[in-house]
Amino acid sequence: MKSKILLSAIGAAVMFVVPQIVQAQTPEETAKQVLEEHPIIDGHNDVPAQIRGRFDSDFSKFDFRDTLETLGPAPKPMHTDIARLKKGGVGGQFWSVWIDPELPRAEAVERVIQQIDIVHQMVDQYSDLQIALTADDIEQANEAGRVASLIGMEGGHSIGNSLGVLRQTYALGARYMTLTHWKTLDWADAATDAPKSDGLSEFGIKVVEEMNRLGMLIDISHVSPATMHDALDASKAPVIFSHSSAMGVTDHPRNAPDSVLKRLKDNGGVIMITFVPSYLKAERRDWEAAEKAEIERAKALYPGEKERRDAHLKSWKDANPMPAVTASDVADHIDHVRTVAGINHIGIGGDYDGIRFLPDDMQDVSTYPILFAELVRRGYSKDDLVKISRGNILRVMREAERVAHHHKIDVKF
Repeated sequence: MKSKILLSAIGAAVMFVVPQIVQAQTPEETAKQVLEEHPIIDGHNDVPAQIRGRFDSDFSKFDFRDTLETLGPAPKPMHTDIARLKKGGVGGQFWSVWIDPELPRAEAVERVIQQIDIVHQMVDQYSDLQIALTADDIEQANEAGRVASLIGMEGGHSIGNSLGVLRQTYALGARYMTLTHWKTLDWADAATDAPKSDGLSEFGIKVVEEMNRLGMLIDISHVSPATMHDALDASKAPVIFSHSSAMGVTDHPRNAPDSVLKRLKDNGGVIMITFVPSYLKAERRDWEAAEKAEIERAKALYPGEKERRDAHLKSWKDANPMPAVTASDVADHIDHVRTVAGINHIGIGGDYDGIRFLPDDMQDVSTYPILFAELVRRGYSKDDLVKISRGNILRVMREAERVAHHHKIDVKF
């Protein structure tokens, strides 16, 4: 009897000292946990343009809490609403206040103020959103269970060649400005237009310096490589790419060349990888270029005959299926940036609600966990994922705020 008691005691002791076997998390579980604890701060979303274009800036025409439920699939579903932002693990969103680069100067200034107003109206309408002006504001909003809402101006044409307008848009809440959109400006060359200044003009450098003074992030998505380098030379604060990918993976003019990615190490900046399929995969880039050419060919073959043009294009697409793009292709760009610039210089800038196509498995803002699970499968640690989801961009914001603060001290004393 004593021996049985002794054996039971020994067994219990062994069970106590031997660690219990814990089942490893799946990549999906790891991604979900990371994003619940460290929600994504995404660099670029075009919902304000959707609100203006689809709903005439009238908030009574839609319900942003759940657009799938209230709008349905017609005419086409939005990529974004509050329900899916939360499902996707998004804690902060830079809302793009894009305006047409072809607008005359005065109208451009008026329009960008109207777009900024749309963001403020949206936040006022929905208690799940909260305006954020600083890195601390983002964290405070997340602690309150809200999606931090930041404003990014997409294109320097928004300021009408005026530093005064730049200052006033900052006062209205804009916290980054993309130096150009697709069109070259008087003071900055775009990636997708003929150059004028071989990068930044003298006034363009003044714009960068004033953005540093204000604490506004300098966004070098959309600009030419020469402009990227000039901005890096001029800026005392880290720069960002709000929505670009890596030219070393896909040779597209909207992507960042390795020569610039290498400089992000010294600058401290971040490239927020975007989900635009033609930027992610060369086969998709080539297919979209061929489709555009075929559309023009159909117009020339069948002028004024829409039905025949449509039939021609359908036949062409049947014979030339669109190459697939997935979260794995996004991860390839993240891998490349990690190799060239390092893990401390990667973020996410999806460009939802601003693009025609998306990766097949990432069709709306609820799908970020799919990408993060893919990164887990590729060996990224939890600490790596936190840096990508929010840590790196928060660091950049705080450094830009520090530079602005020290400038104010220097001026005062």
